[in-house]
Amino acid sequence: MLRVENLSRRFGDLLAVAPANIHIRRHQTTVIMGGSGSGKTTLLRLLAGLEQASSGHIWLDGKHDLSCISQSGLYQLRQRMGMVFQYSALLNSLNVYENVAFPLHEHTQLDESVIRTMVMMKLEQVGMRGFEHLMPSELSGGMAKRVAFARALITDPELVFFDEPTSGLDPISAGVVSSLIHRLGQQTRLTSVVVTHDVEAGLRIADKVILLWQGHVIAEGTAEDIRHSDDPRVRQFIEGNPDGPIPFSRNETPFHEALMAGL
Repeated sequence: MLRVENLSRRFGDLLAVAPANIHIRRHQTTVIMGGSGSGKTTLLRLLAGLEQASSGHIWLDGKHDLSCISQSGLYQLRQRMGMVFQYSALLNSLNVYENVAFPLHEHTQLDESVIRTMVMMKLEQVGMRGFEHLMPSELSGGMAKRVAFARALITDPELVFFDEPTSGLDPISAGVVSSLIHRLGQQTRLTSVVVTHDVEAGLRIADKVILLWQGHVIAEGTAEDIRHSDDPRVRQFIEGNPDGPIPFSRNETPFHEALMAGL
């Protein structure tokens, strides 16, 4: 569904995403993993058209290049996409029903009775029916994530991006959200791109895993490929070892030494 060719993103001297070639296959869940500062959220924002690439191309369906498309063209294509942000990004002045209905109110001319039916169906899917009158401030973190999920799904998108969907959640809530992504992906044949540093959750739901380190793709394959990789960087990340080729601080890397030498 998405084909990335030599995609990169720089912020001044910092190479956040090194030139990468990636395929996001239709009806699959692709999980992008990596430590803090590895470039995974930047890559997600590039794929979603929220960030401008420094170089390269992002092809949607093999015919739309998101890296150089017009704003009006990108606006049209985004109607085929959904986004679940790291901190849910619910509108605080709207209740649960109004948050989920918001995209339909903004982008369609549907009758309110039709909108209500659609909203109730999506809330049922994510286990939040009966909570439609609550305000965001009255929701737990896990509940807010599920409402954000319902809002992302309300237009029946073909492609949904998830930025750290289990971040800040307790283990049970994180498990519920991960299972929800996996279950709905199977039921609706949704194409999902999930960014996470939660190794177990990521490997559990992934059809394909992309592992980043300092903006570089260092491993790519199925969850089993990653689990049985003999790359010491991959082993260190999935096992959570403090010692290994991936340093705790970016200051310890050759990249940082080269950058400081040039200052």
